[in-house]
Amino acid sequence: MARILVTGGAGYIGSVTRYALEMRGHEPVVVDNLSRGYRESVPSGLLHVLDTRDKGALVKLLKEQRVDAVIHFAAYIAVGESTKRPEVYFENNVSGSISLFEAMVEAGVKYLVFSSTAAAYGTPQRVPIAETEPLAPINPYGESKVMVEKVLQWLDRYRDFRSICLRYFNACGAEPEAGLGERHDPETHLIPLILQAVVTGKPVTIFGDDYDTPDGTCIRDYIHVSDLAHSHILAIESLLAGGESNVFNVGTGEGHSVKEVIAAVERVTGKKVPFTLGPRREGDPPRLVADPTRLKEKLGWKPERADLDRIVSDAWKFASAAPS
Repeated sequence: MARILVTGGAGYIGSVTRYALEMRGHEPVVVDNLSRGYRESVPSGLLHVLDTRDKGALVKLLKEQRVDAVIHFAAYIAVGESTKRPEVYFENNVSGSISLFEAMVEAGVKYLVFSSTAAAYGTPQRVPIAETEPLAPINPYGESKVMVEKVLQWLDRYRDFRSICLRYFNACGAEPEAGLGERHDPETHLIPLILQAVVTGKPVTIFGDDYDTPDGTCIRDYIHVSDLAHSHILAIESLLAGGESNVFNVGTGEGHSVKEVIAAVERVTGKKVPFTLGPRREGDPPRLVADPTRLKEKLGWKPERADLDRIVSDAWKFASAAPS
């Protein structure tokens, strides 16, 4: 069992992965500056409140805690915000990552799993999307992740620094028994927005119903956050066992449209979803679906909670129990 530093471990995916690490028998150490995470998402004694751009503090922590490897989530993730404040995204996501990598090299920690994104592909030429698809991000958020991936490639070549980059598709769902789920502020993800509409009665906006898809709405690959967390555990264990650096898509390989998600919410909650139709958003591809073959073959991963109703049910349980 290993001691794993989890940056951004008070956030959505980071907190669920921290929980999964504990269930697996590993010892997580959490770093978060709490600018977008929640202190209560981390058990007492595990959280170290600091910023990844504070290299000195990171070096000290890595050495004192005798960290074996790092899972790196800490980043800003809102695509729309990144187009309004690109300089902030590059400073936080790229500079913060480089500071972390420098600290790891200085402390002698050479294994890292990086939280990347399907936004690296931009508007893909082929769907389902394989890892060999050209990287062509269409927003600063996606570009910031691609830049970090490139830094990691050079570290692998010249610094004996092994990493696995996981390109997520649409993370969703919750671990309601652990009290962990989505609480972004402001919320931008589809399922919690639809659940908010059910609770408040205020319609959610569906952006575009004239895409070249069966029902006219965008199709996305929705991956349960617990399945996503499991991919991180397999990745870090692979590196610790001497595995090579690699890049993997994390998705189910199946797509669901916005209207299909609305129908699932209505089935699970027993309530009608109020919604309005809006114009298309710039840069929204009709389909984004992963080809997860490489992850399944190389690491033996498979999604255990891929059923859309299960995903919505877990999210609904969390939303129903969470404070307003």
